[in-house]
Amino acid sequence: MLRLHYNLEKVSVGLVIGIIVAASIGGIVEIAPLFRIDETVRIPDDMRPHTPLELAGREIYMREGCYACHSQMIRSLGDEIDRYGPYSIAGESAYDHPMLWGSKRTGPDLARLGGKYSDMWHVAHLIDPRAVVPQSIMPAYPWLMQPLSLGNLQREVATLAQLGIPYDDDRIDNAERDALAQSQPDNPNAAGLLDRYGENINVRAFDGDPARLTEMDALVAYLQSLGTLTGAAHEAAQEDAE
Repeated sequence: MLRLHYNLEKVSVGLVIGIIVAASIGGIVEIAPLFRIDETVRIPDDMRPHTPLELAGREIYMREGCYACHSQMIRSLGDEIDRYGPYSIAGESAYDHPMLWGSKRTGPDLARLGGKYSDMWHVAHLIDPRAVVPQSIMPAYPWLMQPLSLGNLQREVATLAQLGIPYDDDRIDNAERDALAQSQPDNPNAAGLLDRYGENINVRAFDGDPARLTEMDALVAYLQSLGTLTGAAHEAAQEDAE
């Protein structure tokens, strides 16, 4: 085998062909299962898509590179389950484009972050991490208190609808109004938001000031939604325990 490889290295064309064949086999092994993804990944019955405000927060999360230090995938290892909660299942990420599982944990995994801390904890932590966690090495993000731009939100929701996310025309048409209403409990459109996305979503001034809509509102709304879009992982954990 070594002699064959040695002789192959002497023939550049043969070596290139060998590399292409090897890469093709690896690619097929990784790509082929995706053609049957609809048969292997079951979307939980109680799964809801992100609200427009949470989507805006997700965009900020990606813009600021948070995924580079925080994963959103709990593996089925005892110590991870003890620290973070039930292990992640594929259906929880069915509506994520792109997925944000990540592979690096400079900071903790965030898959079950929703509801773990208060909104004000998140705001203080994002503005000055060391004021909340003295040993933190996370950078500060004080600029998140700037106004949130909603200009592309409706188009983003419409694009995700084309990818199969259940955003109907009503959700698309009201995307900007729903984003504003989620951060203003007294907003007259709040009732419509709840009708479109369900009663279990968070409706409050995430940055503490209902008179303004900021990037902080959006990011905290997104962080508070992590792990709350479906209860399927908790149900699976309970079944495993039984």
